[in-house]
Amino acid sequence: MDRLFLAIDVGGTRTKVGLVSEKGKVFYRTYISTRRYVRNRNLLINALIKVSRDLMLKHNLASRKAIAGIGIGLPGPVNYARGIVDFLPNIPHWKNTPLKKIIQNKLKIPTFIDNDVNIITLAEWKFGAGKGADNILCMTLGTGVGGGLVIEGKLYRGASFAAGEVGHVPVNEKGPRCNCGGTACLESYVGNRIILKTARKLFKKTDITLEQLSDLAARKRNALAIKIWRETGEKIGIVLSGVVNVFNPERIIIGGGVANAGSYLFGAIRATILKRAMPSQSSAVKVVPARLSDDAGLIGAMLLVKEGLKLKG
Repeated sequence: MDRLFLAIDVGGTRTKVGLVSEKGKVFYRTYISTRRYVRNRNLLINALIKVSRDLMLKHNLASRKAIAGIGIGLPGPVNYARGIVDFLPNIPHWKNTPLKKIIQNKLKIPTFIDNDVNIITLAEWKFGAGKGADNILCMTLGTGVGGGLVIEGKLYRGASFAAGEVGHVPVNEKGPRCNCGGTACLESYVGNRIILKTARKLFKKTDITLEQLSDLAARKRNALAIKIWRETGEKIGIVLSGVVNVFNPERIIIGGGVANAGSYLFGAIRATILKRAMPSQSSAVKVVPARLSDDAGLIGAMLLVKEGLKLKG
């Protein structure tokens, strides 16, 4: 039987917990509300420990040897080597939290933690849209804009474990302040809150959603909706043109809620890269949608453990 891994994907709103095989199959998944435990980090940590124990007991995996390891993805900067959460922008009270040590001591199972987009990148690279490529950028588009890099067949974390932050590449010399403290970052122009703010102004509707905006473009060919998605794609494409010139990837994989906009968004991204990037690099890269959807964080958490334990297969 395949080895089983306990996978945890911490989100700002909800946290997914699952059992994953080494072949990337999610056997079981459950959820807890992150928001319910945000008043104190210990509340959320204790909830993670409890749901993990409950899951193992329910599936007769109480023995420490029954689980190969625990992988945890978190929405913020993580010191992968030390197992410390630097901070979580959307979950308060987590500054300098030694989460790896806490979980490992409580559950007596090898534990590894990393940034959530790094974990999604691992999953898409091994089992999703990046399979077979050695140089990829995985980009998530949602409230924030995140990125992960695989270079020469290895996840690249950078000198301080913070590589891949394409959402915080400046688009202009001057512009809006970003949540990261920077100025005119890509995220300040293409995060879903900004897109919805623009859409609500143009459509004069305060309740329009991203799903409706995508539907207006894809199915109803609404000119305003198409304009919004094309302009969003052009801004993303400008930043990715620079990434393509510097990094020369084979594939750029784009996921997250905003990526569901489909052909108008992706078409504008591809066209802008072809126009703005150098010919050798732009002709080598494919821009494709992510494949693994909601399970990417859980599958990636399993791969994080395999990487940490140097498990093969």
